[in-house]
Amino acid sequence: MNIIEIKNLTHRFSENCIGLDRVSLNIREGEFVVIAGANGSGKTTLLRHLNGLLFPDDGTVFVSGFSVVQKPKQARQCVGMVFQDADTQIVGETVYDDVAFGPENLCLGEPEIQKRVEGALKAVGLWEFRYHRPHLLSGGEKRRLAIAGVLTMKPRILVFDEPFSNLDYPGIRQVLSQMLKLHRQGHTMLVTTHDLEKVIAHAQRLIIMQKGQLVRDGLPGDLVEEVEQFGIRRPCSFEFKGEFISWLN
Repeated sequence: MNIIEIKNLTHRFSENCIGLDRVSLNIREGEFVVIAGANGSGKTTLLRHLNGLLFPDDGTVFVSGFSVVQKPKQARQCVGMVFQDADTQIVGETVYDDVAFGPENLCLGEPEIQKRVEGALKAVGLWEFRYHRPHLLSGGEKRRLAIAGVLTMKPRILVFDEPFSNLDYPGIRQVLSQMLKLHRQGHTMLVTTHDLEKVIAHAQRLIIMQKGQLVRDGLPGDLVEEVEQFGIRRPCSFEFKGEFISWLN
C-alpha cells in the first residue's frame, strides 16, 4: 500500500529557478527510504510538500489518501517532520512544555496531553529532563526532543531532514538508534542526506536527486557505485570492505 503518492510535482521559486521538475514518486507504508543528493538538489523542497509548507505549481501530492492541497490539515496530521536545525522547533520554556505544544494546539484535554507527552519523552529517553530548559540540551538531545514533539501528534510518517548534521559521534548514535526504533514500530521513514555513511546500512531504498529531478531509485547496494557522479560521497565502509557497516555496531 502506498502511503505517499506524488505525480509530476513541479515547484518554481521564480520564473528562472525551478526547485522541483516533474517529480513522480510512490512510498509504501513502512518503508525506510533515504533521499540523497548534493546541496540544492531539491531534497528539502520535496519534503516540504508533504505537509503543506510548500504547495505544487503543477502536479499532485497525496499523503495517506489526502491531497496536501485540498485537505492540508488531514495530510499534516499524518506527517511528522524533524528539521535540520532542531533549535528552530523549540518553542517551550521547559522540555515538557515544548513537547506539549503540539497536542495543546489540537485542543486536547489535559489528561490526554499528559499521556502523550509522557509517552513521547519516555520513548526518546528524555523523561528525566522534563523540567530542564531545552536550549541547554546537547545537540543529540535537542534532536531527540524534536522527535518527541512530532510523536505526540501520532504521525504515520516521520521525515528527517539531514538528521545528523552538526552532531558529534554520541549524538549521531542517539538519533540513529531512535530512528531505527521508530521504524521497527511501524513508522514510514524518509531521511534526506548528502552523507550516506551514517544511515545507508539501514535503508531499504535509495533515491537520488539532482537539479530538482529524481535521477535514481532502487536498492542501496545496486546504486552505491553510481552515487559519486551525483555529488554524493560513497560510504567509506563500502569503499574498503565492500559492504555497509552500521554506526551502531
